[in-house]
Amino acid sequence: MMKTGCWAQAFRAALLSIALAGLCPAGTAEFTAGIQAYTEKDYPSAIRHLTAAARDTPLLSDYIYFHLASARDLSNDPAGAQRELQRFGTEKTTLSPLGAKAALLNAQTLLQTHDATGAIKILREYYEGLPQPEGDLLLAQCYEAREERVQAAALYQRVYFFKPATQAAVGAAGALERLKAQLGKDYPPPPSEEMLTRGDTWLALKSYAKAKAEFQSLASQLTGLGREQAHVRAAADLLAGDTRTCRANFEKLHFDRSEADAERLYYLSECNRKLNDDAAMNGTLDTLAKRFPESRWRLKALIAAGNHYLLTHDAARYTPLYTAAYQKFPPDQDTAYAHWKVTWDAYLKSAPQARTLLEEQIRKYPGDTRAASALYFLGRLAEQAKEYPAARETYSTLLRVFPNYYYGVLAEAKLAEKQIASAEAMADSAQWLSTVDFPSRPDLNNEAPNAATKAHIERARLLSAAGFPEWAQAELRFGAETDGQKHLLAIEVAREDPTPALALRHMKGLTPEYLSLPLRNAPREFWRYLFPLPYREPLTASAKAQGIDPYLLAGLIRQESEFNPGAVSRANALGLTQLIPGTGRMMAHSQGFGPFSSGMLFQPEVSLRLGAAYLKTQISTWNGNLEQTLAAYNAGPGRVREWLTWANYREPAEFVESIPFTETREYVLAVLRNASVYRRLYAGKPDEPEPKHVAVTSAIPPAHAAPLRKVRATRTVSRRKQSRA
Repeated sequence: MMKTGCWAQAFRAALLSIALAGLCPAGTAEFTAGIQAYTEKDYPSAIRHLTAAARDTPLLSDYIYFHLASARDLSNDPAGAQRELQRFGTEKTTLSPLGAKAALLNAQTLLQTHDATGAIKILREYYEGLPQPEGDLLLAQCYEAREERVQAAALYQRVYFFKPATQAAVGAAGALERLKAQLGKDYPPPPSEEMLTRGDTWLALKSYAKAKAEFQSLASQLTGLGREQAHVRAAADLLAGDTRTCRANFEKLHFDRSEADAERLYYLSECNRKLNDDAAMNGTLDTLAKRFPESRWRLKALIAAGNHYLLTHDAARYTPLYTAAYQKFPPDQDTAYAHWKVTWDAYLKSAPQARTLLEEQIRKYPGDTRAASALYFLGRLAEQAKEYPAARETYSTLLRVFPNYYYGVLAEAKLAEKQIASAEAMADSAQWLSTVDFPSRPDLNNEAPNAATKAHIERARLLSAAGFPEWAQAELRFGAETDGQKHLLAIEVAREDPTPALALRHMKGLTPEYLSLPLRNAPREFWRYLFPLPYREPLTASAKAQGIDPYLLAGLIRQESEFNPGAVSRANALGLTQLIPGTGRMMAHSQGFGPFSSGMLFQPEVSLRLGAAYLKTQISTWNGNLEQTLAAYNAGPGRVREWLTWANYREPAEFVESIPFTETREYVLAVLRNASVYRRLYAGKPDEPEPKHVAVTSAIPPAHAAPLRKVRATRTVSRRKQSRA
């Protein structure tokens, strides 16, 4: 199979031939030829072609003049580069995807012509958008050129400490050694926070040996709090080292009442938790409460310890930990989680305070997705009390605010029930909900493309026609992040990629709030890219052959592989339905297949047939209960059997909400939600052609298709290795 880079080069060569024959938009041939020559480092040819393209392709003038400037700069003509950058135009610096790079190039050429002052002015003016660490490195070089060595050293330090894994950091290290020798006692000591960041970055990159060496070195250099924090983090290699040794190291450390000691105690608590030493863990929590009651390290320790007991359903131990977490710290995502765990335990036990806690969850955390859970179960309490007007108001609010969530689907079904549907509104029936500051939900249907959106779409189509689909997508993404209309540009980004999996990823990345929109609030093509059905006929046939809902199968595939037939998970689950080879072989035998190989799971029709058959066996195993089926599909049947012993669940939603693994609970919620959206989008509707492009005034044809790319599955946790709640 031809590599993407080779394909793109061949594609551009073919486009160039077509363009030269007069079959492509004016200027495309010269633009394509110019960029091709630039890529091949043939700068004289690039300059000749791009100069010609500038006459015929004004819509892409920033792309043309940036590459002309770069070509002249690489040809040792900084003055010529400056002339091209003047044509690029300062107004485009904030309006073009190349604006930040143009500012950087402008500063580079000014520095080459010994105008460090002018370069600094440009870099400071456009600093927020500069690519880093290149921006800081060049700014440091400019200050050094003006012999302002202290300022230069501070900037080199930022590069060295904040971006340790880059080539720029290597250059910064050499510059810092030079400046130390030149400045002597005037050399500015870097802030301890910056120095610690270098080790933290190595930790984030999972370079544990480098992180430990960095912290050990800093422990001998720093003083005060920074020194203490370096000692703690040097010992905090929980992911790479031996937990017992880590615990011993933390126990040897002793600090005054500083934030470093709070951090030490948190890591000590984690060591005790990993070693299942509950007495020691609780003793550490008590010390944190006495010495550092308001430290964020204490909050982290409380939630981690609460999760430890949650996995064994020890409510007597986790409830006070979660209660302390949400009572002692300001509202945020962590405290919303802690509050919900306490609330859910009270609801499940029919405790008197359950209603108050549910209402408090909604008032304090209206933007958190757990507000959907709270609204649903608040409605259920109203039903149980025969307060049908209040139940109706609560379910209506839930459906309005969280329409495409699992609990929104349940609320819609509840509103159709006779007692609730016929309930008359009363003045005091949950009217307090109207005062809650829920997030607003825009209506995207009637938004015509504005001038900026039209320009980005036209430019993207022209770039794609010229053979640069990746630039086209970058143009659209830039517009979505700056001055364009996100949903329209997201649709155009999706159209630029012919693979449903990548189109879906683009849509989710650019419109992360989509689940909160009612289907009626966005165009149909918006939803079709978010919920694609590319193998509809074989999917429906496979589902019907097994007697299962095709939209459930579609919802599962969307969550498992995002409809990427080449998906491979970390657990070696393959294809659309993410079957491991052993399961695939077993199902192939049961379905009468001939010889089977794991590679067959990458064939969509095979994956669909075997995946549907496997899903059917799981549904039968769990007596048709979809929530339990999906939980077992994700976490394994043994865990589900254990969770079912935790309570006498009155409805499937209670079981779902009691699943202690966040990944599994969200998986179940997502698949069932997906199935509902698929049903509403496609049920009773025949296959339709692809939706038309956004209406813009342009003679530019739709973008050319990009090559098929293999995408790995998005599931980040295997079925055997679940993350904790």
